[in-house]
Amino acid sequence: MSAETPTPRVPFSFELYPPRSASSTEALHETVRRLAAAGPDFLSVTYGAGGSTGGRSLEVLRFIREHTDVEPLAHLTCVGNTYAAAATLIREFLDAGILSFLALRGDPPLGQDEPFLGDLESAAQLVQLIDRVQAEREPYEESPVPGFPGAARVKDRRRASIAVAAFPNGHPRSVHRWQDIDALLAKQAAGATSAITQLFFHSEDYLLFVEKARAAGVTIPILPGIMPIVSPVRLARVLELTGETLPNELAVALEVEPTPEGRHEIGVEWAARLAREVVDGGAPGVHLYAFNQHHTVLTVLEEAGVLPAARLH
Repeated sequence: MSAETPTPRVPFSFELYPPRSASSTEALHETVRRLAAAGPDFLSVTYGAGGSTGGRSLEVLRFIREHTDVEPLAHLTCVGNTYAAAATLIREFLDAGILSFLALRGDPPLGQDEPFLGDLESAAQLVQLIDRVQAEREPYEESPVPGFPGAARVKDRRRASIAVAAFPNGHPRSVHRWQDIDALLAKQAAGATSAITQLFFHSEDYLLFVEKARAAGVTIPILPGIMPIVSPVRLARVLELTGETLPNELAVALEVEPTPEGRHEIGVEWAARLAREVVDGGAPGVHLYAFNQHHTVLTVLEEAGVLPAARLH
């Protein structure tokens, strides 16, 4: 009897945010350890609107790099940043050994409707700046080729990986839905190596977006961003921040369920189904927004068939 072909591993990753206080730092460190033990491709750390948590972001990224085997990924935003300030921050991340980034235009600070942009007006410009800062910080080194006078060999160095955002249902400030594909093409041309989507509530939103993007010439991987929604309060907040359309079926299910445990189960099952469907549709992996808690997102991966149950403990 022939051996069964092993099921291919589905890549996965998680997003965290910096601790809002010193007292929550140790809890986040434990979450990092639990998530890292599951074997993600990377752990991303948000930067905060207007750079409100920049220093703490770097502390978390250093912790990931020094205490786990997982790739840390730093968020960077254009909002409120000058070229000089952004270049300094990028160099600081590179000096700390961070070689993966998510370049974002960014959200305005709380209470400010219009984004406050500095010298950097788009994520594509930020992608180019990351490349430029790395090249200036680590110029290519040449070594002579024995036996060939005047010839030189360029020593390899790892180029920074730069992800960007994608919006399956359109950015809230987009004029039309497919304007975001044009923006993604511009980011790709600037040097982006992958994309991570804003959240969506139905798998066909992601799959149709990827189909349209591929037809338009986008070739970089487009990773689906999935967020477990486990309460009506979280759903309302997410809709406020993203401008997404209310998912009626999920909203009703969360409202009528009387217990927190039941609402948690509903949110996990919804996210797990999304993960299964997009992976079956060809997604290169799944990226989960963890809300600085490990149990919910690991359960989602288990129920989606991405992560063996044994890895949860």
